[in-house]
Amino acid sequence: QLVESGGSLVQSGGSLRLSCAASGSGYTYSLYCMTWFRQAPGKEREGVAAIYYAGGTTHYADSVKGRFSISQGNAKNTVYLQMNNLKPEDTAMYYCAADYGRLSLGGIWYDEKVYNNWGQGTQVTVS
Repeated sequence: QLVESGGSLVQSGGSLRLSCAASGSGYTYSLYCMTWFRQAPGKEREGVAAIYYAGGTTHYADSVKGRFSISQGNAKNTVYLQMNNLKPEDTAMYYCAADYGRLSLGGIWYDEKVYNNWGQGTQVTVS
């Protein structure tokens, strides 16, 4: 189970930090990649940022490079998304997704079909 938090209403130029916690101790040790997606009204869900647990490699969508930063918490099952210089176009429901190894067989981090584990989402609104 994935639980997101940290979404809020913020003014343009502001910052937010989203958190995602994976529960279920039987599975967290095998986490391979955790990714943030977002979906704005009327638009398709898009990958925002991903972190691979082995090596800590990160990936970002072009639209957020230089503004967003994904990181792993001290607890292996927690991932953060630091969002700075927020823009109105960042307004969306943000979802956390976890992969337990399918990406190691080939696939792209921003392909939502790779992920079987999703959170309920947290709303970010930038005015």
